[in-house]
Amino acid sequence: MSELAKRLNERRLSAFNEAKGIADRAGDENRAFSGDEEQTWTRLNDEIDTLDERIKSVIAMEQRGKDADAAMFGGKERTGGQPGDSKGEELRSWARGEGDRSYVVRPAGPVDFRALSKLSAGAGANTVPQSFYNKLMAHLIDNSAILQAGVTVLNTTSGETLPVPKTTAHSTGALVAEAGTIGTSDPAFGVVNLGSYKYGAKIQVSTELLTDTGVDLEGYLAMQAGRSLGNAFGVHAVVGTGSSQPRGVVTDATLGKTGPASVTGGFGAQATAGQGADVLIDLYHSVIAPYRQSSSCRWIMNDTTAATIRKIKTTDGQYIWQPSLVAGNPDTLLGKPALADPNVAAIALSAKSVLFGDFSQFFVRLVGGVRFERSDDFAFDSDLVTFRALMRADSALVDLTGAVKYFQGNAA
Repeated sequence: MSELAKRLNERRLSAFNEAKGIADRAGDENRAFSGDEEQTWTRLNDEIDTLDERIKSVIAMEQRGKDADAAMFGGKERTGGQPGDSKGEELRSWARGEGDRSYVVRPAGPVDFRALSKLSAGAGANTVPQSFYNKLMAHLIDNSAILQAGVTVLNTTSGETLPVPKTTAHSTGALVAEAGTIGTSDPAFGVVNLGSYKYGAKIQVSTELLTDTGVDLEGYLAMQAGRSLGNAFGVHAVVGTGSSQPRGVVTDATLGKTGPASVTGGFGAQATAGQGADVLIDLYHSVIAPYRQSSSCRWIMNDTTAATIRKIKTTDGQYIWQPSLVAGNPDTLLGKPALADPNVAAIALSAKSVLFGDFSQFFVRLVGGVRFERSDDFAFDSDLVTFRALMRADSALVDLTGAVKYFQGNAA
């Protein structure tokens, strides 16, 4: 980690401790925040959010610099000679109009069942050369908390309907008397069909930019196309209906906990039994232990909800939200990672505002690679080169026995 990232992380911890002190004083005195305290609390939380983004950007920038050198020089040192052939040079040649009109970026292998472990440096990414495709996928994950949550990703070369079996109920045993009849109890299965919905993004680049050898063209295309496609798919991965679009995790998740009445859909007051942190503890334990023990078990909510939960303490004065001590790692809530996704509903009456469970049971299907094509004629009068990026994807929760559950605000 660079010195800049370390300093930013230290400032983040300082801001969190200052905010914690404000909440502690109000909690010890059993009172609401004063006007000044509320303003300071809001400022500190905004600062924490800003620092989170800066830390992520610094780490990404450092990694992009290393990746650009590897792509441009084929992993060789700069000795003043011609750089070796590489995928980066192939892409630059294509972008300048040399060669075929289309450039298809494909994952390795026809079908890949994985938890995206190569995208985590600690899990082995530092030992794996990062291609253009992997950098694009990394940007998709930065823009979608669902894809950060350890979901199961299936990469297929073609887009025909892919049936995936799912469980809807398990078999059960029972006590049987001597010579008694043993009852039949079969597991119940269903099938979820993963299709291939198409997402597209269009990017226009000046001819001058393309011919400028100082521009990191790979990083530019990856960031722009990745954010566009990732944001579009990310909405449906969370709240998609499954009708002419992917099926979102909220659509198939089951109710874990309903909020207390007369609190506008929120968690209520910690001083009242069954409210505050008690609500989230109930949601936590509504997911059975085998799912909670999964490495893909975590929380997902939007930032506004996260800011509310940051203020909650248990009856013994301990915060249930704890900041990460490692830059780039998520904070934890009741010991499990907590991710922010803007597509999850905010706290409101009847709103499903918090998700918790084993997200490896949520399947994302990607068809082939991300296809890039160029046109020198589309914006000929402006001397712009037009690129379009296309991606085909689908998603669904395949285990409906309670792998992922949600908190829903009370309707009253």
